Amino acid sequence: MSTFAGIPPEAFGFYAQLEENNNRDWWQEHKATYEQAVKQPLTALLSELEPEFGPAKLFRPNRDIRFSLDKSPYKTAQGAFAARQEGVGFYLQINADGLLIGGGYHSHTPAQLARFRSAADASASGSALQDIVDAVTGAGFAIEGEKLKTVPRGFARDHPRAELLKHKSLSAGVEVGQPGWVSTPDAKAEIEERWRKLRPLVEWVGRYASP
Repeated sequence: MSTFAGIPPEAFGFYAQLEENNNRDWWQEHKATYEQAVKQPLTALLSELEPEFGPAKLFRPNRDIRFSLDKSPYKTAQGAFAARQEGVGFYLQINADGLLIGGGYHSHTPAQLARFRSAADASASGSALQDIVDAVTGAGFAIEGEKLKTVPRGFARDHPRAELLKHKSLSAGVEVGQPGWVSTPDAKAEIEERWRKLRPLVEWVGRYASP
């Protein structure tokens, strides 16, 4: 395994070009760039982050186009996920705009959603979640996830955590773009710092809303 040296500018340029040339012929001509500028650096990075955040995987670059009207064969971003539990963990993504760092949970079952809402409703666990969300947003992250337009049935519309109760999934992310450190070994420490800030959110979800 090679040592992580940063995510080169060619990685972001690769995705900028892919957006304009999303076809198999172009991909095959530039596959070496993908391997060298995208896959290899991220694989090395995830290996070095594993001792603290657990094993991670890179998502496949191919899109599932079986049921999509968009038949573009390749994703215009490379994602990676360090799972603490199924669907719960830390996230990275690079695309033409730069680097995105996030964490939380995206998948949900009816039972999982019921546990999440019960914990968000309860005084102690719900207040703890609100404090975590406030800290995360204060650190520059955006709260994301699939949401209902209104508070779900069974909860007061003026519930003190009404916005949290609307969530069907809950995550936080920050788009850092392409700062100078992203192409250097310092990127590892920058990502570690942000994932550590997201750890309370990931751990709360893992405790109260795990699959």
